[in-house]
Amino acid sequence: MDLYASVPSGAGPFPAVVVAHPASGVGEFTQSIADRLAAEGYAAVAPNRFHRVTEEMLASGSAAGQFLNDLETIADMNATVDFLRNHPAIDGERIGIIGFCSGGRIAWLSAATNPHLKAAVPYYGGNIMATVGEATGSPFDLAEGISCPVLFHFGEVDTNPSQDDMRRFDAELTRLGKEHDFRSYPGAGHAFMDQSQAARYHEAAAQASWPVTVEFFATHLKV
Repeated sequence: MDLYASVPSGAGPFPAVVVAHPASGVGEFTQSIADRLAAEGYAAVAPNRFHRVTEEMLASGSAAGQFLNDLETIADMNATVDFLRNHPAIDGERIGIIGFCSGGRIAWLSAATNPHLKAAVPYYGGNIMATVGEATGSPFDLAEGISCPVLFHFGEVDTNPSQDDMRRFDAELTRLGKEHDFRSYPGAGHAFMDQSQAARYHEAAAQASWPVTVEFFATHLKV
């Protein structure tokens, strides 16, 4: 599995953040997030969740995400965390995850299935209550396994996840006693962080949410 890595200068050991990419893959947007995290002092790695997808599989016009399944995704994210935990330049006890769109769903799923993560930041993660291919349950179903604080960013006019979804997620994490902080941004829809999507990018939400994310990671990964 290939991955994009962006690391701070110096020898470390550094805290690390896994970046779960959206449907666009490990492209310009995902790489920019990793670079921004490296500028904040984190070793950031973005694994290519589409690494099993071949050109032949896409020849019919199918999207790469159609060939994913949750069990393989969990294995890939666990392998990424294990890679970081065993790397001499990484502090293996200070690893978090961030994800956008489908990657936001993966950030939640990973927090629920990997006990080594110390902080999770889903951005507008959709389909939290759905399974993808082979699975033992949806991310929502697996919420009891979350063992780290969660910061979830929502767009107020997004439909997946919607504001009703946000309230349901909040109620479930509250019921389970999971530490979480949900933020909703007025006028923002899905993919509001992605500056490469002019129709979706919401400057006010993007600029408001990022400092909150940086502070959250600093609180849980730099102590």
